[in-house]
Amino acid sequence: MDRRVYDRMAEHDSTHWWYRARRDILSDYLARYGGLPGDARILEIGCGTGHNLPMLSGFGTVDAIEIDPAARAIASARLGRPVGDAPLPALPGVERGAYDLVAVLDVVEHIEDDVAALAAMRACLAPGGKVLIAVPAHQWMWSAHDVVNHHHRRYSKATLVKAIRAAGLRERKLGYFNSLLFPLAAAARVAGRITGRDDSDDSPPAAPVNALFERIFRVERHLVGRVPMPIGVSIVTLAEPV
Repeated sequence: MDRRVYDRMAEHDSTHWWYRARRDILSDYLARYGGLPGDARILEIGCGTGHNLPMLSGFGTVDAIEIDPAARAIASARLGRPVGDAPLPALPGVERGAYDLVAVLDVVEHIEDDVAALAAMRACLAPGGKVLIAVPAHQWMWSAHDVVNHHHRRYSKATLVKAIRAAGLRERKLGYFNSLLFPLAAAARVAGRITGRDDSDDSPPAAPVNALFERIFRVERHLVGRVPMPIGVSIVTLAEPV
């Protein structure tokens, strides 16, 4: 990702509506469907500034990986111990057969060989382990946001399932989320494409709007995995070895 993306993440990951509500949605989803043991070992790959680590720590002992040095330093401070720097797709030096959960939250789309990356994650799982995956949806929504984040692709349900299965995994509870605000997101992407406006700035909106968007998005914590959403900005699934 561009340096500015990490800088904005560090500045806004505790206040931006998207980060805040997404953490609650994924926490509820994982609590309902993760089936993790009480002493779960968890690995977050591509943890950025570590904003998900407190949430994941509620489910067990967390290790983390981040390849950007500045973001890794922030994440290490949040975790209270060093965060690793093993790159995907190979994950060199990462313990195999060890983790009850591997979390990759808006990470797989950054990796050119997504199948090899998912296969490496599969190898890191303990028996009964799962991979929690969240990715951006709909290639037609491609915008400057994807460019500055160094995405290789956005996913459809079909292309994500294809990659998961090619890696020796199978999907569970796969569905869209960030659905209630999808019309606004789609309109913004289309308008940006028509006008040529660079919409890569993901700083939070004005405080009242930020609070409103957070409340709307957070409603989905009661829906994701329970109610099939017809469309959304993102896709989430739990994948387990075949």
